[in-house]
Amino acid sequence: MQWSPIGSEPLPPPLPPTRGDFSGNRSEFRRMVTKGAMLELVTFGFYRFWLVTDIRRHLWTHTAIDGDAAEYTGRAKELLIGFLVALAILVPIYLAYFLIGIEFERWQGFASLPLFIGFYAFGQFAIFRARRYRLTRTVWRGVRFWMDGSGWAYSLRAMLWGLLVFLTLGLALPWRAAALERYKMQHTHYGDLSGHFEGDGWTFFKRGWWLWLLSPVALVIFPLAPFFYAEFKAREWRWWLDGIRIGGVSLSSNLPHDAFYGLYWKVIGWWTLLSAAFGAYMVGGTLLVVQLTGVPVDQVFEPGDGAKSIPVVAMMVIGYFAVALAVNIVMRVYLQRDLWAKVLETVEVHDIAAAADVRGSGQLASALGEGFADGLDVAGF
Repeated sequence: MQWSPIGSEPLPPPLPPTRGDFSGNRSEFRRMVTKGAMLELVTFGFYRFWLVTDIRRHLWTHTAIDGDAAEYTGRAKELLIGFLVALAILVPIYLAYFLIGIEFERWQGFASLPLFIGFYAFGQFAIFRARRYRLTRTVWRGVRFWMDGSGWAYSLRAMLWGLLVFLTLGLALPWRAAALERYKMQHTHYGDLSGHFEGDGWTFFKRGWWLWLLSPVALVIFPLAPFFYAEFKAREWRWWLDGIRIGGVSLSSNLPHDAFYGLYWKVIGWWTLLSAAFGAYMVGGTLLVVQLTGVPVDQVFEPGDGAKSIPVVAMMVIGYFAVALAVNIVMRVYLQRDLWAKVLETVEVHDIAAAADVRGSGQLASALGEGFADGLDVAGF
């Protein structure tokens, strides 16, 4: 007989990491955003709250970890109400600044600085609160994510780090990203599991220091700029994913540095094509107006007679909205859906068993933060 003392049994080997899986249909997503963009046009942009909700629900429900898909429980009405409340706060600020600028015209240049600082602070507050809202509407295996922490404390940190980035000509950007992400993850929870962030600024800096050095060259030579930005975003995504921890669960990614080259260049290609089509449309439309009205081309745009240019102006407005609508669709397909799928296929989840016995906790957050983010045009995805 063979026996071994109690407690001396070998530990079972750790389970292999679980990969993320995205099963969303690209054609279905494209139809959804095309329909949503058209409804945005006829509703003067107010349908975007419903479209954003549909996009998130599509991406969340087709994203599975360990065989279980996530669920997005946010509602468009919440976003609309949050936006209207935020608008009721922001509009008086805009109006007060406008009146002060008229009253003290010679001091208007100096007044711009506190206004910019104030809106930057509001923007950072909105980014934090919008993330809190999205997390509290995200459910996986019946348990909700949630956040605590102060949006204003985050805003103060972001402003101080932003000042340091400005003084160092962007050199402190990796440390700013690490510090702010660390604060957000410290206040992120999945049920009763708490999050933290293991990424650090030095690791991020080592991955992209040469991008910082060569960025002035990329700004001057346009064809390099999309490559540099795509390279930076890929390295940032991988660094961010490698640092995420929720309890004993950790993430890692093998996202290649050139993963986004094609996506950004496809967007630029579509933008160039649509701009060329808009130019051809305007030239053809102007020639048609000239032929139908008999007005010479040089008189169509004369400032003295606005009636002659009304048809051309109407065509220009229609064409502009059509191009804006198409660009909106292109960006959502390539830089939301395709980017999401490309990132997710590289993600590995380690020690998923640590999230097996999680108890629900936390409270729902209001959509006011997302309303601020939308009103200040800093709304993240």
